[in-house]
Amino acid sequence: MIALSVAMALAIFVVYTAVAGAGTPQVEPSQLAGKHGTVQLVGAVVGPVSGDGHTAAMRFRLEDITMHSPARVLVSYTGSVPDLFKVGRHVVVSGAMRNGVFVAQPGSLTTKCPSKYAPAKSTT
Repeated sequence: MIALSVAMALAIFVVYTAVAGAGTPQVEPSQLAGKHGTVQLVGAVVGPVSGDGHTAAMRFRLEDITMHSPARVLVSYTGSVPDLFKVGRHVVVSGAMRNGVFVAQPGSLTTKCPSKYAPAKSTT
């Protein structure tokens, strides 16, 4: 009976965590207006990219992936840069807007692989 109760409590926790998320909203550049505090910014990298993230803050712009909006935001990032980072890649970075620039938390940059989520090509 105790094991069943613990299993049910864990199941409820897992479902709650999946539905509620980590509490940090995930937005695209066109949705940043009016957002205060830390958010996860999702977008496609557009050039030029300057800096390397270690000796100098890396600066690049992100644009919407899904909203097809002309909105772009300048991102300032320090920390390790994923090997797959490049212009055109979809990325996620955590941070907040400061004086018109999205200042990313150090080490929060991750890349997404769009081809991994694309439908399989037909061979016929």
